[in-house]
Amino acid sequence: MSSKPQDSTWLDQVKWNSDGLVAAIAQDAASGRVLMMAWMNQESLLLSIASGDAVYWSRSRSKLWRKGESSGHVQKIHSMSLDCDGDALLLQVEQIGGIACHTGRQSCFYRQLQERDWQSTEAVLKDPATMYKSVDQ
Repeated sequence: MSSKPQDSTWLDQVKWNSDGLVAAIAQDAASGRVLMMAWMNQESLLLSIASGDAVYWSRSRSKLWRKGESSGHVQKIHSMSLDCDGDALLLQVEQIGGIACHTGRQSCFYRQLQERDWQSTEAVLKDPATMYKSVDQ
C-alpha cells in the first residue's frame, strides 16, 4: 500500500498526459447516461471548480472551451471524481437543455456497432445550424 506525499495537493494527484491534459467524462447526474468525453488542462479544471460549470480544453481550437458558451447547453457540475489511476475525471453534471453533443443529440455516444457498421441510434433533438450563436459578438 502506497501513501501520497504529505505535500501533495489534489491537483498534483491528477496524472496529466504529455500534452498537459486529462480525460474528462461527463455523465448525466440524474440518469447516469454518459454524455460526452472531452479534455481538461489545469486551467480548465480550476475554472470548472471555481464556476461550477464545465470548462474543457479544445484540442482542435487550442483554447478553453466553456461548454454551452455558444449553444446555451451548459453543464452544471454536481460532483467530480478522479479514477484509481489518476488519469481520468468523471463529472456528474446537469445538462442544461438536454443536449450535450454538437450534432444536436442528447449524448455524443449515439452510434452503436451493429453488424460491423456504426449505426445512429438516437434522433437529433435540435438542428446544429440553429443551435450555435457566435461568441465573438
